[in-house]
Amino acid sequence: MRYFLLGFLLCCVALVSIAGFRGDRTRRPPIELFPDMDRQPKLRPQAHNNFFPDQFSSRLPVEGTVARTLPLVVAGKQIYPFEDDPLNTGRVPGTTNFVETLPLPVTEQLLARGQQRYTINCAPCHGASGDGKGITSKYNMIATANFHDLRLVKMPDGEIFNTITYGKTLMGAYGPNVTITDRWAIVAYVRALERSRLALVDDVPEPLRSRFRK
Repeated sequence: MRYFLLGFLLCCVALVSIAGFRGDRTRRPPIELFPDMDRQPKLRPQAHNNFFPDQFSSRLPVEGTVARTLPLVVAGKQIYPFEDDPLNTGRVPGTTNFVETLPLPVTEQLLARGQQRYTINCAPCHGASGDGKGITSKYNMIATANFHDLRLVKMPDGEIFNTITYGKTLMGAYGPNVTITDRWAIVAYVRALERSRLALVDDVPEPLRSRFRK
């Protein structure tokens, strides 16, 4: 133990001898333990460069290059993930307002995909029925949102999409792991879970109502 204390004391003395007891401004370069990320060879955009025949540092893509980020095709329209479009942002273009409803057509296939992605990514915390009683609640983990709360029922679809993308409070961001269309599919399925408790018999199409009146 005494050797540890002696080593710790020597480290403190060395630190104080280098940095002093309080910080101070200096014109000397800072001490760099790993300087490789501070200065590195690179080409600055629109700058002069003698390496290329035309002396421009900005280069066109190599002929035949395929873009890594492919556009989404929605209703025959191509949309790239960086565009200011409700499909990408969940917001009304040019504003900070969330869109009220999904910018995708709600189909049986979309709901099936949403159920699958919800079960994988959301059900462990939010529960299979969306009541916030997933498997994590059995281990006394943090309180999880209940999708059947009136606040969330009234929340715009775009805001739920934004929460899935960027996270909120203690919930992490799922944008890097779940694709844009899958996030909207999850939103659609969350709405289906809410309707499973809030819907009325009159909301069911006439040919199917008899199933609920037996």
